[in-house]
Amino acid sequence: MAQHFLLSAKARTLSLAKVMRLSDQEAYETFKAIRWAANDGKPVCPRCGSCEAYEYKSRPIFKCRDCGAQFSVTTDTIFASRKMAHRDLLAAIAIFVNGAKGVSALQLSRDLDCQYKTAFVLAHKLREAMGSKVQGRKLAGHVEIDGAYFGGYVKPENRKADRKDLRLKENQTGKRKAVVVMRERNGRTRPFVYQREDDALPAIVANVLIGSTVYADEASCWDALHARFEARRVNHSVAFKDEDACTNQAESFFSRLRRAEVGTHHHISGRYLHQYANEMAWREDHRREPNGTLYQLVADAALAHSVSREWKGYWQRGA
Repeated sequence: MAQHFLLSAKARTLSLAKVMRLSDQEAYETFKAIRWAANDGKPVCPRCGSCEAYEYKSRPIFKCRDCGAQFSVTTDTIFASRKMAHRDLLAAIAIFVNGAKGVSALQLSRDLDCQYKTAFVLAHKLREAMGSKVQGRKLAGHVEIDGAYFGGYVKPENRKADRKDLRLKENQTGKRKAVVVMRERNGRTRPFVYQREDDALPAIVANVLIGSTVYADEASCWDALHARFEARRVNHSVAFKDEDACTNQAESFFSRLRRAEVGTHHHISGRYLHQYANEMAWREDHRREPNGTLYQLVADAALAHSVSREWKGYWQRGA
């Protein structure tokens, strides 16, 4: 029996112990090498793009000779205005990518010995950076489409006679939302979050190229796909696969997201469901890559991402 990739030695190319043993200077040099990889780790002014910059001897701040702007290695990145040490940020990325089904903010706060609030915002900043690599894709070829509902858990009453039918709209909280995924076979993944599955039809038309073959189940909301694409359907009440018609790769994404909701986070707010969906889409797309590569990809995405307008000063504004 073939060994699963995640159990093989090839999947382990990152050592958290090595990251934690980095000195402050080594971690700082790592940040410089990642952010300015195209310039061999030498600083580039984020304001004017000039490579003519020098570093102060007294502190890790650079000054551009052309425009006079002062900047640091994290200026205009997702880590802007950070207070954590560079080594701790690198450790956070390593811990984050090692969680196959994600890492909870509570676990991250314990591993980094920081407040829960700090870990919560840091994790969401990493999700935002990962999500930026998922968004904007146009899918083509053989594309599987499916939807599933997440969040909005309602605790059932103790006595059976007092329990309500949660399928009825009047008994729902309104917090439960549908995650609709479009996934190329052996390719890329695009998730969207809506109140209902059928709200996703305009997004499918806009993000799946004409000429593609789409696969979906027998839900009536997908009937409109036949007007634009070659659509093949499978009736899941009869079989999970009908010749080549199936949505197994879409279900694989939902399995990862469901395990994250139930086993790791235990609760996902509908307000941030899209961020968790983007994270799991990114993890699905890179599920056959070693953790050292994942570490490098997330670090690159975080340092290439601009300042987060959703998470910068999150707790200060009382959200």
